[in-house]
Amino acid sequence: MRLAYLECFSGISGDMFLGALVDAGVSPDLLRQTVRALNLGATLEISRIVRSGISATKVDVCVNGEKDLPREEYWAKQENVARAPSPAHASHDHQSMHAHASSHTHRGLPEIKEIISAAAISPSAQAKAIAIFEALGAAEAKIHNIPIDHVHFHEVGAADALVDIVCAAVGAEALGVSEIVCSPLNVGGGTVQCAHGTFPVPAPATVELLKHAPVYSSGVQAELVTPTGAAIVKTLAARFSAFPEMTIEKSAYGAGTRELQGHPNVLRIVIGETMATLSAGTTSETITVLEANLDDLTPQVFGYVMDRLLEENALDVFGMPVQMKKSRPGTLLTVLCKTEDADRLTQIIFAETTTLGVRRREEVRRTLARRWEPVQTPWGEVRMKIASMNGTVTNYAPEYEDCRRIAAEHHVPLKAVMLEATRTYLKDEKH
Repeated sequence: MRLAYLECFSGISGDMFLGALVDAGVSPDLLRQTVRALNLGATLEISRIVRSGISATKVDVCVNGEKDLPREEYWAKQENVARAPSPAHASHDHQSMHAHASSHTHRGLPEIKEIISAAAISPSAQAKAIAIFEALGAAEAKIHNIPIDHVHFHEVGAADALVDIVCAAVGAEALGVSEIVCSPLNVGGGTVQCAHGTFPVPAPATVELLKHAPVYSSGVQAELVTPTGAAIVKTLAARFSAFPEMTIEKSAYGAGTRELQGHPNVLRIVIGETMATLSAGTTSETITVLEANLDDLTPQVFGYVMDRLLEENALDVFGMPVQMKKSRPGTLLTVLCKTEDADRLTQIIFAETTTLGVRRREEVRRTLARRWEPVQTPWGEVRMKIASMNGTVTNYAPEYEDCRRIAAEHHVPLKAVMLEATRTYLKDEKH
């Protein structure tokens, strides 16, 4: 399977994503044709630049002859425009600034959908672009506590952001990969000027969009993940992961607008084939691992905690004996869970055990394809769990709970029920 891996060590924005796509081989003419199809009066300027020694492709959206600006520069410019004389008495430079500001109209989601639906691009790209805007709209609606159709997107609704998002959908489709995978996101730090004031980085909409995504800050005092970049990742990336197992075909770089001292402000995209022997018949996913050391919890309570966590959708729960400080024997509690369940399960660990801390990390889990197949025993039906890879059965086992229930109901040894279920499955398989 061919995939693209986004390495967001310097975050992601719309223009960085477009630059990486062009650098990876997406036709600049295709993106320019897409811009014309939107009929917004915008154009693309594509250039080759260097960021901290790394050569990268820079894509700028130009509206009325002016390039898109980083958010804080854009709002600083709007403040200058607001303080400037009216256009009738202003200089040529001030007139240009007023013209640029007027191009950044506040559009609602219904109008944006109409613009995208009317563009001469593929239906699948239209659907992806609309989904990206819907993700942005849902985030803004929650932040401001208003219906999504009442959201006005401010700078996100401007022509440059429409170009970024629609070209991202078209370009990702043209990339010809089966899956886009994303690294953890470096969100940056400091503060940023938004339409409603100064906010800490990441901005409120970005935080909402990146729920359940792995994020961190390297300490760079700048907004590295923009709301547009976050919405693109949320919609187009299939999953978040460390660098996947793959055979690398090419790498490409898209440049951001800022020049950050000692930090390459680029987005890298790596394209290649997954390793067939590992990927065929298996599924890879990022899960969360929770751990806590326990040295003063009774065995009865530990068993109850394990059952409670499993009832609350933990993927697996287990304990291991450990030797702790002061030579005290203890138990290492380990919980595997989906990322979206991690906070809730952590609260259960704190509430039900004596631990004062829970460790948390993300890991990639690869699983075999599996299915259930019923078999008939003299005492009733037992489900067999069957795992396979490349269509070949690799493991099989009778479901313990089925066997336990039958053994208790019919007063037969548990091992006899399990052996009979396995024998019946193998016999049926031979036929």
